[in-house]
Parts: sequence; C-alpha cells; structure tokens
Amino acid sequence: MGLRFLEHVLILTHDPEGTRDWFCNNLGFTNGFHPEFGFPVYWLYIGEQDVLHIGKARHSAHQDTYLQTPTDQKNIDYSAAGALGSGRIDHLCLNCDGLAEFIERLSKNGIEFSERKAHNSNLYQLFMREPINGIKVELNFAWHEAEQLGRVPAWTDAGKTN
Repeated sequence: MGLRFLEHVLILTHDPEGTRDWFCNNLGFTNGFHPEFGFPVYWLYIGEQDVLHIGKARHSAHQDTYLQTPTDQKNIDYSAAGALGSGRIDHLCLNCDGLAEFIERLSKNGIEFSERKAHNSNLYQLFMREPINGIKVELNFAWHEAEQLGRVPAWTDAGKTN
C-alpha cells in the first residue's frame, strides 16, 4: 500500500466564482461536473480529472459538519483566519508544458509572476499569487522549454544539465 496520486485540493473562499474564474482564465483549468452536495461548489478539471474543488467559506452549519474531522476541536479556527496566504498549505504546484503559452496568457491577463530555474534540477518554474485568496501557485516546466525561449537567467549555468 502506498500513495498513488493527489486526488484534489479544496479551497474555501469568500468569492468562489472569482476564484474559479482566476484558475480557469489564467491557468487553463476547466470548470466541470460535480455531485450535488446541497451547497454551492465548483470542480475544476485537468483533462478528465477533477483536481481543484472550490467552495464558499463558512457557507453553512451543514458545510462545517461536512468538513469536520474526528480530531477537530470545538471553537478552534483551522483556517487561515483571514490572513493573506494559503493557511496551512504553503502553495499549489502544477506540472505543466507549454511555457510560452503560459507566459503569454499570464502577461496578457496582467498576472505578475517570477521565474527561475530550480536548483539542481531540470525544472523551470513560474510563481504567482492567485489574488482573491492569496494562494501561492507554482508551475513547473521542463528546463528545455525555457532554453528554447531564451529565458536562461544570467545566474544559471546555461546548457549545463544537472
């Protein structure tokens, strides 16, 4: 028995529609089918797999019960308590291809991002924050895509494979 893959991440937000739109419009997720839970949710897909679930924060007592675990303690707020950022989750990382298309889409949409070659690896990374909830997003691409685009930062050893 072992881990096989990540099924999904749930984001509870005060703006589910804005959150859905940001991930669809900027990263290319597809909004798709979800079962009826009795409260509003969105399921975002990569291909045929739902991987990002979005719901309304503190929507109802029913939702709070749905999200409780046996170890939850009464009157303890396990969320980010209104703080900017991803709460107990530092960031969401997605493996991608099509670096040029992502850079074009993000730039066209006015999304600020930083980029770097991951140390001691053949990954090229883009980092940004989803502005509605402050969630940090990391996109990983094969290093050769950045080389082909001439996006080799001066501080890397150009052409060196690690």
